[in-house]
Amino acid sequence: MTRATGVITGMSVSHRQADVREIESAAATDQHAVVDCLLEEEAVTEAFALQTCNRVEAYVVTDSADAGRAVLEEYAAEIPDSVIEWLDHEASLRHLMRVAAGLESLVIGEDQIIGQVRDAFEDARTAGGVGPVLESAITKAIHVGERARSETAINDGVVSVGSAAVELAAAEHDIDGATATVIGAGEMATLSAKALDARTDVDQLFVVNRTVEHAERVLDSVSVDGDSLDMSDLEQAVTTADIVISATGTTEPVVDSALLADAGETIVLDLARPRDVPERVGQLSGVTRYDLDALKSVTEETRAQRRDAALEVEQLIEKAFEELLTQYKRKRADEVISAMYEGAERHKAAELQKAFAKLDLDEGEREVVESMADAIVNKLLAPPTSSLRDAAEDDDWSTINTALRLFDPSLEGETPPIEEFVTDAPGSETDREIVQDRFDD
Repeated sequence: MTRATGVITGMSVSHRQADVREIESAAATDQHAVVDCLLEEEAVTEAFALQTCNRVEAYVVTDSADAGRAVLEEYAAEIPDSVIEWLDHEASLRHLMRVAAGLESLVIGEDQIIGQVRDAFEDARTAGGVGPVLESAITKAIHVGERARSETAINDGVVSVGSAAVELAAAEHDIDGATATVIGAGEMATLSAKALDARTDVDQLFVVNRTVEHAERVLDSVSVDGDSLDMSDLEQAVTTADIVISATGTTEPVVDSALLADAGETIVLDLARPRDVPERVGQLSGVTRYDLDALKSVTEETRAQRRDAALEVEQLIEKAFEELLTQYKRKRADEVISAMYEGAERHKAAELQKAFAKLDLDEGEREVVESMADAIVNKLLAPPTSSLRDAAEDDDWSTINTALRLFDPSLEGETPPIEEFVTDAPGSETDREIVQDRFDD
């Protein structure tokens, strides 16, 4: 049986409590590698990781919250606790929905994050990290993210880090007639190019990338005049530009001080993580450097503009959260009930076989006896079935989990000691005697 039980524990390092450098330090090579690492822990049954330019998050499913916290604390041992937000089961469910809806983004309501959650979900699935608990949680989060964008105005106006960067440049500098260079050809670079294209201030656009064909695709997505170049033309593209936006996926700096030493007045916007442009570049005469931390002034203004839409999204999330909790409750109760009936059916079949071996019954008589056995099983199991469903609705997980272990069909052929099931369970000695008698019978 595939269990739908377990609790989620999560950790998040994001722009809310960490700067770019701290987020860089917390990041792993890739999401797949994080999931692989977490699944190596014996206590972990499922795992999920999300890494973007402004957040690093990891989630595990374990039998207990304490086990999940211990695994993540070991995984994050090198990360300062001051920049980590710890999430229990319910907080993880809410947080995943808020992330997918864009409420936790640097640019509130940004569209990019929902695609990143989908990609991370697929990475975790490929690594074998997605089971019934995370399947329900992340699927619900993605659904909420889609509804937030289709049913509210949460993504009106500035909808990406790229567009926020261009807004910042226009607010702080005169960019009328500017020449711009975008380094990179991924989603962030493409969004930045489109944001530049949306402004009549920019006259010319260069897109630089290791693969020229990819740069051409970015340029084809905009109407502003420009050219696609490979990295051998980087110096020319940077030194002739008034605005440089760098958003590559490389691990080493792309634009260094030497490249900009004689560039003159230049606005440099580093949207990459790890960073493409070292901080010392901002010390050059005539060069103004911005990174993700500098976008907070623009994003706070956007947040204020979308306050009403955010409240609508919060209501969507609260409703979806309650639906998800109910879904988990039903799964847990149904799993225990199914295990209980499977166990009873095995015992019934075994006892019928013994009885039929001793009795000389015709077909009609055998059917009567089988019908009587079915009726007895159903009547005996009706009260505990009702009690288990009530326990699920009342969040009585102690009863649910104890019953799951008690009636687990994987115990077939071996009667476990009753102490394994009642040691940690509340109840009187009479309760224990009743359970022991059921095992003895």
